[in-house]
Amino acid sequence: MYHIKDKSLSCFILWLLVFSSITKASNDNLDICLAEKAKSENQGMVLRELNRICSRVVIDKNNQPAVEKRFNSERRLAYDPFVITPHKMNYLLPVTYTDNINQSVYDDKSNWPQNLDDTEAKLQISFKVPLLTNNLFNKDDAIAFGFTLQSWWQMYNQELSRPFRETNYNPELFYFTPLDFEIGGGKTGVFVGLEHQSNGQSQQLSRSWNRIYANFIFAKGNYALSFRPWWKIPEGDSLTTLEKAGNDNPDISDYMGHFELMMVYKWEDYEFSTKGRNNFATHRGAVEIGITFPLSGKLRGYFQYFNGYGESLIDYNHSQERFGLGIALNDYF
Repeated sequence: MYHIKDKSLSCFILWLLVFSSITKASNDNLDICLAEKAKSENQGMVLRELNRICSRVVIDKNNQPAVEKRFNSERRLAYDPFVITPHKMNYLLPVTYTDNINQSVYDDKSNWPQNLDDTEAKLQISFKVPLLTNNLFNKDDAIAFGFTLQSWWQMYNQELSRPFRETNYNPELFYFTPLDFEIGGGKTGVFVGLEHQSNGQSQQLSRSWNRIYANFIFAKGNYALSFRPWWKIPEGDSLTTLEKAGNDNPDISDYMGHFELMMVYKWEDYEFSTKGRNNFATHRGAVEIGITFPLSGKLRGYFQYFNGYGESLIDYNHSQERFGLGIALNDYF
């Protein structure tokens, strides 16, 4: 665990600096539209308003799925050294509230269980780096490395010296290719990857697993569907103890399930997302709902709701309901 009694402000500023480096790719047609509008419109019109108008013009003109626009933009800027490409969402929720903080798991950690706050901050940083592109096996396919970090920060808990309660690290290597067939006029694609997820702890607090996954994407207009099944790589049934390393969480699939189903819909300047996972044998799983809305410039407001098991690795077998509000630096598309 990280204790930041006298460094919480500097650590918070560091996270914001990392956040500000995540840049969302733009579109060629958008640049052209901006140039044309700048000549014809009132010179006092702010660039943000021009961007809003031209984004709508480009959407109407091209009639492309919103998710396809994102992929096209990413390919155009894939090797730009000044651009970090988002992988999943990047967000900071300064305030989240849970109805059931996981206290029992910290029984061996002195005064933690009785002093954990139900209100804490949550953040996610996620980026990807292209490794091989340009028609490897199919047109517009690619191999990439992705990394996602999530943290749950007892930011308001002065009594415990404001520690990071849990941090999850998620590196992955994946292959993406668009598919040649359409369904109802919508585009399709598939990701195939290998990922590791760990909380970086030792002994009794250690949690980790490795998965091979596929992610099937369907996109049409301003909505997209994703079906992501996975297979957990076996690690044995021997539990980790103080004397011997073993499997940190052999029953994790009972709670985290074997797949994730997700839907994203973009309406005007708002984006709605919902994703859920389940294990049909144990009837355990989770649902997460997100809404992003415009604030200023690149900043987007973000509301998140979670209900179920496994919001974090330390909570994989712990059910809770959580609400959070903050900012996002990118949408799903």
